Amino acid sequence: MATHYFTASSLDGFIATPDHSLDWLLKQDVDPDGPMAYQLFEKTIGALAMGASTYQWVLDHEEARWPYGRPVWVFTHRDLPVPDGANVRLTRSPIREVHAAMAAAADGADLWVVGGGDLAGQFADEDLLDEVWVQFAPVTLGGGAPLLPRALDLELVDVARNRDFLCGRYRVSRLTPNAK
Repeated sequence: MATHYFTASSLDGFIATPDHSLDWLLKQDVDPDGPMAYQLFEKTIGALAMGASTYQWVLDHEEARWPYGRPVWVFTHRDLPVPDGANVRLTRSPIREVHAAMAAAADGADLWVVGGGDLAGQFADEDLLDEVWVQFAPVTLGGGAPLLPRALDLELVDVARNRDFLCGRYRVSRLTPNAK
């Protein structure tokens, strides 16, 4: 079992605009069955973690149905709605506790930190982040939610092109000294 941060980023290192929009991302051309694509990655996942902003975006944009059939832990300090039938847990618990619960629920499958970058950084701070997968879109945003606001040493494991995207998969080597 591994814990992955799988996300898309602008070339200047942002995963969302300052107002949490992903419109820039949804306009890009991607092969859903291509290299390092979401659909293939998602099949390896047994449980997910996401921050409140990512969760709210999913709620606002996936009106027809909740898109995840696996357990999801949402890190939040506010009350948020939970869709009917969704396996969603709102939590304020420490990262280590939630990671252990996610691992138990995943039953040997991998874990996915969906977003955002600070949440992925909190997993890294606890030495619980194994890989970072980034699909770089050919766009700059000039500001917004940062990709990963932490100093980490990463090792490039794989690289591919998926239509408009430059895709990189990195192993987390260690926290850069004095990064915490």
